[in-house]
Amino acid sequence: MQTVAPAAARARSFFDSGATRPLAWRLEQLRSLRRMLTERRAEFAAALGSDLGKHAAESLLAEIGFVAAEAAHLEMNLGAWLRPRPVPVPLTVQPARAWTELTPLGVVLVIGPWNYPVQLLLAPLAGALAAGNSVVLKPSEHAPATSAALARWLPDYLPGAVEVVQGGIPETTALLAERFDHIFFTGGEAAARVVLRAAAENLTPVTLELGGKCPAYVDASTDLPTAAKRIAWGRFMNAGQTCVAPDYVLATEEVLEPLQRELVAAIASLFGPDPARSSSYGRIVDDRHFERLAALADGSTVVHGGDRDAAGRYFAPTLLRPAPGDTVMEEEIFGPLLPLVPVRGRDEAIRFINGRAKPLALYVFSNDAGSRRAFAAGTSSGALCFDVPAAHLMVPGLPFGGVGASGMGAYHGEHSLRTFSHERSTLAKSLRPDTLKLVYPPYTRTKHRIISALVSPAGRLRRKG
Repeated sequence: MQTVAPAAARARSFFDSGATRPLAWRLEQLRSLRRMLTERRAEFAAALGSDLGKHAAESLLAEIGFVAAEAAHLEMNLGAWLRPRPVPVPLTVQPARAWTELTPLGVVLVIGPWNYPVQLLLAPLAGALAAGNSVVLKPSEHAPATSAALARWLPDYLPGAVEVVQGGIPETTALLAERFDHIFFTGGEAAARVVLRAAAENLTPVTLELGGKCPAYVDASTDLPTAAKRIAWGRFMNAGQTCVAPDYVLATEEVLEPLQRELVAAIASLFGPDPARSSSYGRIVDDRHFERLAALADGSTVVHGGDRDAAGRYFAPTLLRPAPGDTVMEEEIFGPLLPLVPVRGRDEAIRFINGRAKPLALYVFSNDAGSRRAFAAGTSSGALCFDVPAAHLMVPGLPFGGVGASGMGAYHGEHSLRTFSHERSTLAKSLRPDTLKLVYPPYTRTKHRIISALVSPAGRLRRKG
C-alpha cells in the first residue's frame, strides 16, 4: 500500500507557501498541462489502448484533446474571470466599496474513474489549478496503464502543484481520512456514498459526478437513419462505458421497429459487419464488468448482437427488447447494451422517465416543437440535448453535472473555476467620516424614523430606482 499521508502533507505545504496564488503561476500550470498532453500523447494513447482498447483517434477526441481544449479555454479566459466583481452598497453603509473575488480553496482531492481515465481526472485538475489550488490525484486502479502513465509524467510537468497517489481501495480510504478543502469524485453511486460519509467527518465540500440511466426519446417526426447513427455512436463509443451514453430508447412501437433496423445498419456502418475485427471498437475494462454485462444480456431478450469473447473482453454492440422487471432496466448498464422500450407516446415517455432517478442527461429526437417543450418543462435532468447525445460535453461554456442521484455540482470552463474557488465577499469602509453613527445606540425617535424609511420596501424600491 502506498503511503498517502506524505503526499497530502506535501500538497498542503505547497499551497501554504503561497506559490499557487499568482495568476502567472496558474497560467503556467495550464500551459504545462497542455504541453504534457502534446508531448506525451503517444504514451497516453497507448495506455488507453491497453486499458480499454480505445483507438488512438477516439483517445485524442474524447480524452487527450478534450483536456487540452479545456485547459486552453481556461487559460484564455482566466484573467477576466478572476477580476473582482463590484457590488452595490446600501445607503446605510455608504460611503463604502464592496466586491467579491474568487479565492483558492486550498488542497483539492480528485478521484477519477476508469472509463475515461485521462479526461475525467485531468479536466477537473485543470479547473482546480486555474483556481489556484494544489491537487492530490487518485487515478483509477482499474485502468492501470493509464494510472502509471499519469504517475510517471504529471510530476515532471507539474512539480509541486500535483501529487499522484496510485492504488486501490486501501489508498482511497486512507486519502479520504486526510483533511482536504474540496473533494471531486467521479464514479458510481455506491462509492459516492462512501466519499460523502468520509467528507462529512471534516465537513469537506464535495462535487459528485455520477451517472444513471440516460433516456433517449425518438418520435416519428425525426430523421430515423441519422437519429439511429447518432444514438449508436453515443451508446457504443468506448464500448458503451460512458456515463452520458443513451442507456435506453423510448418510442412508440411504430417507430421502434424501423428504428431497430436503422440501428443495426448504423452499427455496421460504424464498426463493420464484425465489430470484433474493428480497431474502432473498444473492450470491456475487466472480467467483473464483462460478467455483469453478460448476466444483463442473458436476463433479457437480445434482438441484435449478443456475441462475446470473455478471453478478449469483447462484447458486441447489442440491442435488447426488455420485458418488465428485467434487471437491465433497473441499473445503469455501462456497457454496449441498448434496450428498446415501447411507450404509447410522448406523455407516457415523460411519466416513464419521471418514475425513475433523475438522469445525468436526457436526449430527445423530435422535430415537433411541442414535444421539445414538453420534455423541457416536464422533466429534470443534468442536461437536455435535442437530436444528439453526449456532444454537450464538447461545449466548454456549458456546465457538466447531474441532479439528484446523478450527481451534485458541475464543472467545465468558468463553472470549474467557481467549483474550486470560494467567492469571498469584501467590504471596505473608511473610518472617517464615521457615517455609522446613525445605526449606533441609543436609538432616538429621529433615528428610528430614518432607519424605518431606509429599510422599508418602498424606500428600497426608491433607492433601486
